[in-house]
Amino acid sequence: MTLTDYISPPLFANGHIQSIFPNVFRKVNGVRYERERIQTPDDDFLDLDWSCNGHPNLAVVCHGLEGNSHRAYVKGMVKALNSGGWDALAWNYRSCSGEPNRSMRFYHNGATDDLDWVVRHVAGKNRYRRIALVGFSLGGNLTLLYLGKDDPDPRVSRAVVFSVPCDLKAGAEKIAKPANTIYMKRFLKLLHEKIKAKAELFPGKIDDYGYSSIKDFKGFDDRYTAPIHGFRDAYDYWEKCSSKPHLTNIRIPCLIVNALNDPFLPESCYPIKEVEQNPKLHLMMPRSGGHVGFIRFNRENLYWSEALAVSYLNGKI
Repeated sequence: MTLTDYISPPLFANGHIQSIFPNVFRKVNGVRYERERIQTPDDDFLDLDWSCNGHPNLAVVCHGLEGNSHRAYVKGMVKALNSGGWDALAWNYRSCSGEPNRSMRFYHNGATDDLDWVVRHVAGKNRYRRIALVGFSLGGNLTLLYLGKDDPDPRVSRAVVFSVPCDLKAGAEKIAKPANTIYMKRFLKLLHEKIKAKAELFPGKIDDYGYSSIKDFKGFDDRYTAPIHGFRDAYDYWEKCSSKPHLTNIRIPCLIVNALNDPFLPESCYPIKEVEQNPKLHLMMPRSGGHVGFIRFNRENLYWSEALAVSYLNGKI
């Protein structure tokens, strides 16, 4: 199924505006988290932020690159889920909860082992009839890769993902273009803080010498992501961690929502052929929406993406 029913507010049709405005100006009130720290098999930790109202179903929310559970798009989704009959768990990737993790590794597009550990942890509580996954950007790719490549927990019954760079190489090349310089610089600046924290924890094993020479994700992934996590180079990392080749293997209902004016996504990140080959997949390609945008102005401060996710998870569309 392909639907295109998002209509942007007046003066907000531009993809860059739709991407930047919520990140800078949106405030989401009324979300209160209870934090749980769990230990990982490699003696590290993950911080999970719960927002529970005693619902029988749970949605696990996966944030984007350099995000966390307190980003407006995460809190907006959590609030909508709570109102729509779902408890929500917004988990923070390694070093994204405000405290550096203990191991050399951190998070990346292919860290499905961490997602699996979170899912099995919450499933083991036996509190929920259904578990669903919601992912944004990097978190969307992570979700799809987990569902298509790994052996997901059978209690995961449905998923919805937004603004997904399912072809990582093409996505990295798109965001490296001059038109996206503002985003690239911001991501590299935020990632630099992660590297500096790692350098303090692991002197002699990692450093930020000459970091200013890194201008794009290829430079960052060649120097840090790939060697730290066992990949040959950036190209090897992108190839092995792109979810697109694994979409036809997904066996639960899954909705992919990628706006056509998303400034981060090249043509290859709209997986029309893969969706046509897998009846479990549904693709929506709204003409606008930006990257993790989908702005709507209303009394409830409910964005289109949030209303859509709740409707899909509840089987209403």
